[in-house]
Amino acid sequence: MTRRVIQLFVGLFLYGAGCAMTVQAGLGVDPWTVLAEGLSIHTGIGIGWMANILGFFVLLLWIPLRQKPGIGTIANILLVGTSMQLVLWVLPPITGFFAQLAVLLGGIVVVAIASGLYIGAHFGPGPRDGLMTGMHRRLGWPIWTCRALVELSVLLIGWLLGGTVGIGTVLFAFLIGPLVHIALPLLDTRRNVRTAAPSDTTSTAPAHS
Repeated sequence: MTRRVIQLFVGLFLYGAGCAMTVQAGLGVDPWTVLAEGLSIHTGIGIGWMANILGFFVLLLWIPLRQKPGIGTIANILLVGTSMQLVLWVLPPITGFFAQLAVLLGGIVVVAIASGLYIGAHFGPGPRDGLMTGMHRRLGWPIWTCRALVELSVLLIGWLLGGTVGIGTVLFAFLIGPLVHIALPLLDTRRNVRTAAPSDTTSTAPAHS
């Protein structure tokens, strides 16, 4: 349990830090950050704080979908945007295309590792992922359809509000799935417990129970 809690909080902090790197790179960000950035432009609220606010409103959409949040869901709402805002305050401006591209790719890798950490801790989905899985269960639509509908809508609204859409948006969309697919098995606490169990002669119960 101690490892799972630490992994959850480290993962959420790194997720926000990775998103901040993609924002600072200035080449385009993921759909939800595009929306947060667009709303930030019009409200004057920092992108990270706006990400927290968006997470709260997305959580409200769980109610008609009869989704139940976990500890990880609430922690996600409180920590990811906060981490993003803190890192944005300390990251220097990035100049030059290749430097921007390097920071962008680094941010995407950090987000993938962070996703493996917090998903692998098994404390519940983030508000945005929970929205899509809730739609899947209630409406019977395939997950990919729910994700495409939600993220394309969010991307369009964010772009119309002035959020940054560019090569970074495309790279994030194509790279994040395969990278998380690599990271998650390595960081899944349940998988690690099952792998270790046959050779562990001193314990008969999984560490996470």
